Amino acid sequence: MNAPDTLSRWATPGSSRVPFWAYTDAQLYQRELDKIFYGAHWCYVGLEAEIPNTGDFKLSFVGERQVIMVRDRVAPRDRGTDSGVRVVENRCAHRGVRFCQQPHGNARSFVCPYHQWTYKLNGELAGLPFKDGVKDGECVNGGMPADFDLKANGLTRLRVAVLHGLVFATFSDTAEPLEDYLGADVMPWLDRIFKGRQLTLLGYNRQRIPGNWKLMMENIKDPYHPGLLHTWFVTFGLWRADQKSRMVMDAHGRHAVMISRRNEGGQNTAVTEGVTSFKANMTLHDDRLLDVVPEPWWKIPDPQKRGEDIMPTVTMITLFPSLIIQQQVNSLSTRHIVPRGEGEFDFVWTHFGFADDTPEMTQRRLRQANLFGPAGFVSADDGEVIEFSQDGFRQAGEGGSTLCELGGTGTEMTEHMVTETLIRSMYAYWKKVMAV
Repeated sequence: MNAPDTLSRWATPGSSRVPFWAYTDAQLYQRELDKIFYGAHWCYVGLEAEIPNTGDFKLSFVGERQVIMVRDRVAPRDRGTDSGVRVVENRCAHRGVRFCQQPHGNARSFVCPYHQWTYKLNGELAGLPFKDGVKDGECVNGGMPADFDLKANGLTRLRVAVLHGLVFATFSDTAEPLEDYLGADVMPWLDRIFKGRQLTLLGYNRQRIPGNWKLMMENIKDPYHPGLLHTWFVTFGLWRADQKSRMVMDAHGRHAVMISRRNEGGQNTAVTEGVTSFKANMTLHDDRLLDVVPEPWWKIPDPQKRGEDIMPTVTMITLFPSLIIQQQVNSLSTRHIVPRGEGEFDFVWTHFGFADDTPEMTQRRLRQANLFGPAGFVSADDGEVIEFSQDGFRQAGEGGSTLCELGGTGTEMTEHMVTETLIRSMYAYWKKVMAV
């Protein structure tokens, strides 16, 4: 299928009906990598807390390109302005070898095993064997050309921005500054969780989901499904349609925040009648799974200035194209989307807490994390339904489209969750970037 022809076949105006080929076309997916993941967008690569010491590194991805997030040496004069966090591509400048094989560790330098080219932590080429040839009597055999420049032959170095311990990188020289990219409407919700706090790493989950990468972005921009698909959400009041909620997005419609406040669950026929996932008699054998303790930072002033502060128990932040940040009661995590072709993606969960957490709060965060991850009481549902969606798209071939018209066809913010506006907003932005 020819990608430009595909792009011209978006049959309906607006963004409320997404053609199935947007999820299944391999050439279109390659264009997404170039325009989005390798274009003028900031992609999440990890947490500063994962590389606390000089030489610490972690493998990550921007799109399908593997990168190394590493803590570089910083001169004393620069320590106030330079975090020392660097991101370099895991691809030797000599023969293209993916030279780093350990998922994390500590290194003084990076050495390619093939021909021993050695790189500084910041990606600069430090040296290589036989650069000046091999002396044989009065002769010198081989060697690199006389004008070979070490500085011009280092690793591909990405631009890096660190916000409150979150590390982002981009291959683009033209991407706007990170805070401008995130936007004034989204930044307060990031500040609320992260600003002024030192993060602690609690653990990882990862899974490979057989669906298009955009489906996970959609899933977390979709307040319609949680109170219908997820037994835990609708039964125990963690997220359902009768709660106070708000949908926020940036000016471009690419990033969003779904905000809600837990209620006590129970029967409310307006939202539970006929909902098969609601289990009126369901109880917990261990109440500690939902031992929710309000935290002072949950409170945020009402931006509408209506005289009351907001105390959300849930904020789900989607930062296009690759990051989801979850606060679900006391459980905190980042979720990294790593595309693996048009029909699957890796999903990496990094659970975290704060350095001043009590041991009891750390245990609470870890217990509540059982709601999420590949086998989570909630999130297992999402992975499965995304696979079902992809199967349906393939089955339809060239025909068909999704229908996202709950709450209309517009892209405005709302004060309720009976809407699909955030999905429509993302695809309105996607169409511009992809020149549809």
